Amino acid sequence: MPHFFIDSKDVKQDKIVISDKENFNHIAKSLRIKSGEKLLLIDENQIQYETVVEEVTNKEITVNVENFYKSCRRLDFGLYLAQSPLRSDAQSIIVEKATELGAEGLYPVYTDNCALGRSVIEKKIPKWQRCMYEASKQCERAYVPKCFELTDLRTVISLGYKVIAFCERCTDITLRQYCEKNPIQKGDKILVIIGPEGGFSEREFELFREHNVAMLTLGDLILKAETAVIVALGNIIYEYNR
Repeated sequence: MPHFFIDSKDVKQDKIVISDKENFNHIAKSLRIKSGEKLLLIDENQIQYETVVEEVTNKEITVNVENFYKSCRRLDFGLYLAQSPLRSDAQSIIVEKATELGAEGLYPVYTDNCALGRSVIEKKIPKWQRCMYEASKQCERAYVPKCFELTDLRTVISLGYKVIAFCERCTDITLRQYCEKNPIQKGDKILVIIGPEGGFSEREFELFREHNVAMLTLGDLILKAETAVIVALGNIIYEYNR
């Protein structure tokens, strides 16, 4: 069922009027939704509305609300990703999959072996935010995560999250071993750091040691950075629910 974000001010008792240009064009012109068809809508308070289209005019869409409830499409702990941006399609995959896996935010970090220049990354942030918005619609998320401005490792480490860095080759501590001693609790804010294809530099490893950042392995296989993001976030969710 198509899923769209709306503003609660558009909700009038058991009816919702959709008149903003983007949603109207997508629903009426791209999807060609007609009277009697169903739509899923969600507002900024994470209230989900199951609706049936009543009328489509040339300017707005009126729907009847059949049911509404608080959305459950979110994790009950905060999951954040700090990641050294990759080129083109690989980065789009990371942004999309992090959104699908429930991340609340993405911190692009400029690392010693980063594949992109600072100015290139800064120009791409609006595109990545848009990708998060579209992915949130597709997987019926309760809210859209945020793509933050470009930063560095020292800054994100100091933000107050529980920080986990996945560092192949330099550690043999697994996520499960870490979670046995440091279980993830409801309401925790976990920051997962994933480096570039070239890995972290010795200077960055020293930074992790200096700040007591947990350095973990994803196993004996060597993964591409975009694969490592999916595996890392997926395994953290699994360990939390185990």
